Amino acid sequence: MARPMLTLDFFHDVVCGWCFNLSPRLRTLSSEFALEIIHHTFVLQETREQMIAAFGSMPEAKETILGHWQACKAASDTPERINIAAMRAAPFEYPWGLVAAKACKAAERQGGQEGHWALFDALQQAHLTDARNVADPKTVLDVAASIGFDGELMERDIQSDRIAEAVSADQLQARQLHVRSVPTVIVRETGMRLINTPLEDLREQLLANMRLAL
Repeated sequence: MARPMLTLDFFHDVVCGWCFNLSPRLRTLSSEFALEIIHHTFVLQETREQMIAAFGSMPEAKETILGHWQACKAASDTPERINIAAMRAAPFEYPWGLVAAKACKAAERQGGQEGHWALFDALQQAHLTDARNVADPKTVLDVAASIGFDGELMERDIQSDRIAEAVSADQLQARQLHVRSVPTVIVRETGMRLINTPLEDLREQLLANMRLAL
């Protein structure tokens, strides 16, 4: 395997619309350049109580976040994939991201970084396109099984101390790197952060970092 030109630390949350815009752009760039992309969970709110503390109430959380979705949709390369109407009509409260984060770390245990990324993208599609409740372990396990993960192993892992510690380790690393929002992408070789912009501009940012890393 060729030595990567750059290593990118990608901090993300399954329930983040801006991450939904960025992930496919990074996939395109990873097909053009020798990039190593390391995935880190960064859960904005871990519980219903944290959602209420952040937004005032669960209905207010849903309306506020769907306002963010509108901005994400306007900036998306594929706006039809962000289904605001379906999520607004969904009968459940707006999901928080802890269960999905644990599932992504469990997927990483089964399939490495590619496994983490595959489940992250599948859960984001379930959330933003299909308006499914990714705070529900049954939904998360169903999505994981649908793309080939061992469901029994994943169910055990999601409930394990090992995976809880892996999520906590990602949070600790984020604090050490002063990561406060998602998505955040840090180029290890330069310490610089990529700005979540359209593909052509992201490509130029990568090229600039490659020149600096020489």
